[in-house]
Amino acid sequence: MRSREYLERIREIPALSRAVLKKIVVDGNTAVFHLVTDETYHEEDVVSARAVTHEFVPEGCLADVRVVKSVPSEEGVRARIAEVLKNNFPAAAAFVSPEDIKVELDGAGGRFVIGVAESERTQFVRGNVLDGVAADLCRTFPGAWTGDCRSVQKTMEAPPEEPLPPPEVIIAPRVFRIENYAPIDGASPKLAVYIADLAAGQTGVTVCGTISFLEERMTKKEKPFFSFTVSDGSGQLRLSYFTRKATLEKVRALKAGDSVCFTGDMELFNGSLSFRPRAVDYGTPPEGFVPEERPSRPAPPRYTAVFPEPCEDLVQGMLFGEHKLPAGFEKGKYVVFDLETTGLNNNPVAGPMDRIIEVGAVRIEGGKIAEKFSTFVACPVKLTEEIVGITGIEDEMLLGAPPVGTVMADFYKFAEGCVLVGHNVQFDYKFIRYYGEQEGYLFDAKTLDTVSLSQQLLRLKNYKLNTVADYFGFTFRHHRAFDDAFVTAKIFLELVKLGGIPK
Repeated sequence: MRSREYLERIREIPALSRAVLKKIVVDGNTAVFHLVTDETYHEEDVVSARAVTHEFVPEGCLADVRVVKSVPSEEGVRARIAEVLKNNFPAAAAFVSPEDIKVELDGAGGRFVIGVAESERTQFVRGNVLDGVAADLCRTFPGAWTGDCRSVQKTMEAPPEEPLPPPEVIIAPRVFRIENYAPIDGASPKLAVYIADLAAGQTGVTVCGTISFLEERMTKKEKPFFSFTVSDGSGQLRLSYFTRKATLEKVRALKAGDSVCFTGDMELFNGSLSFRPRAVDYGTPPEGFVPEERPSRPAPPRYTAVFPEPCEDLVQGMLFGEHKLPAGFEKGKYVVFDLETTGLNNNPVAGPMDRIIEVGAVRIEGGKIAEKFSTFVACPVKLTEEIVGITGIEDEMLLGAPPVGTVMADFYKFAEGCVLVGHNVQFDYKFIRYYGEQEGYLFDAKTLDTVSLSQQLLRLKNYKLNTVADYFGFTFRHHRAFDDAFVTAKIFLELVKLGGIPK
């Protein structure tokens, strides 16, 4: 990671031995690195830092350095610890008051101690709370920081059980007229359902959109089939289509950019809801088609439980990138999100819906990662050992977290006016839509899938999140919502740079 190498070089300068990099500001052709130190420095130290910095900017880019001396106070460090707990470890923060945080400063950083009930010690240790707080302090203040927790007498009460959600809200699917029909299989459909409105129980339904990805594959029995990704402006749909001999060559003649309509059924397959096409034909939406909006409860006027905070990627952002974002991309707004859940059932028809236990998201504005949204979600059912093993989230970590209805309201506000992006986005989007509808928030944003974009632009053995992240050299903690969302956002920006311009 180049930021780590940069700081190692900067800290070889004696007066900057404990310096931290607060931010990088790009002004025209100049990259200004803002350093903070708690030691006395002189102009020759700044000159040395400027020389090191010049080695870390692209050729043709000027480098400058601003150094500020800042000695942390106990009150400032304590306030920062409380803020980190609230934003990054909300379940832990619910049982920590300001007087529980003690800070001891020394000449090379400091130490903090958090008072917790004995029953909470496991959460703080296994949940990496202390390490997470210490790492943030090392990024925020000069010097080295360590933490510990001590036992205090506290009363911890579990929140009341969340009532079961009411029956699913039934909303009629939106449709549009199919134009420019030409047969391949000859299903002769007249109307197409919005991809965003596909739901369980729909049979003989047609979707119509533009092909963005097409690949011919072979079954184990050496029979050809085709993998498609199509979009109609309301969402993307990935599907597998098995041809008939009579139409095989006609399907082979299809290409990216063609507008087609698939007719088939919504079915459960391997526990997941998917679209199974029986026929494909040519067809287009009406000329000038713009997806109509569904009526929804308006976004709340303010956040009530989950408060977004500034977020940027200084380590592997655009400064060190080899490719540039396309012109006009910065005008768009995107929310890249990921969920952790109690299971895989995102379809109420298939049985009780699984619960959301964590939401992580970042907002991209002006072509840059700008804000983060991260929270645990209260869950009235006990987590299985399998889910605990996969996510590292335990029941105790959800105590004090906001209920799903409150989280959906805040997330609806956070995502308002943005395109929703995810890795296999439809899986998580179905959870968001279901739990949002229970509160009257009808998520109806356009969606983009980084799986589909990766398939279009990369040639990998598979398109799992960790495989694509490895391709770009990104490291992250898998199966935690914010970490997955953050790395997906970085992947999304790189794919856009490679030509995956969202349509």
